Amino acid sequence: MLRALASCDDLQHPQLPTSELPGQHTTQFIHSTPTFAMQHVALNAERLVDQIAIDLRHYIDDKGLQHPAMVGIHTGGVWIAERLHTRLNLSQRLGKLNINYYRDDFSRRGLHPVVQPSELPFTVDDQHIILVDDVLHTGRTIRAALNELFDFGRPASVHLVALVERSGRELPIQPDVCGHHLHLAPDEQIKLNGPDPLKLELIAT
Repeated sequence: MLRALASCDDLQHPQLPTSELPGQHTTQFIHSTPTFAMQHVALNAERLVDQIAIDLRHYIDDKGLQHPAMVGIHTGGVWIAERLHTRLNLSQRLGKLNINYYRDDFSRRGLHPVVQPSELPFTVDDQHIILVDDVLHTGRTIRAALNELFDFGRPASVHLVALVERSGRELPIQPDVCGHHLHLAPDEQIKLNGPDPLKLELIAT
């Protein structure tokens, strides 16, 4: 079952709690049947990428990161990283990680699609790396990505960017730059569809 995502920045609704303040980056769920219009004021993935690009530029400047390299995690993280890489005009070529074989739950995830190889067109040693993923959930994907990165070398630092951070963390991993924070029930999943355009979809199982 699909349900509309509605950011309190975008949608006024009489059922919203009065304690919410304008401008807070939280998400409300409309339990009545969503209208077509409601679904299109849902979390706008492309707009979130635009905001992340601005926030990430400030973050890079504040941290003093010289010539950072960007790496996207297949598949959604690569879609986002491609956009961010272009907007930030980074000098290093974009890297791509496929971490399926590095996941600690790989054997329990059923049938696996054809695994695309990772591509890191730069030297990892002593490199400042911006790691990009679409949805940060348990933290296991990021753990696997870090394991693979360190198989290539020892970076100077790794900084995490996530389009959406949702509840349900199982490992002590947090994003440095994030587009939106979501609190979801255990039976709810957030999925990024793409690559053009990028769209976020909430799935209740």
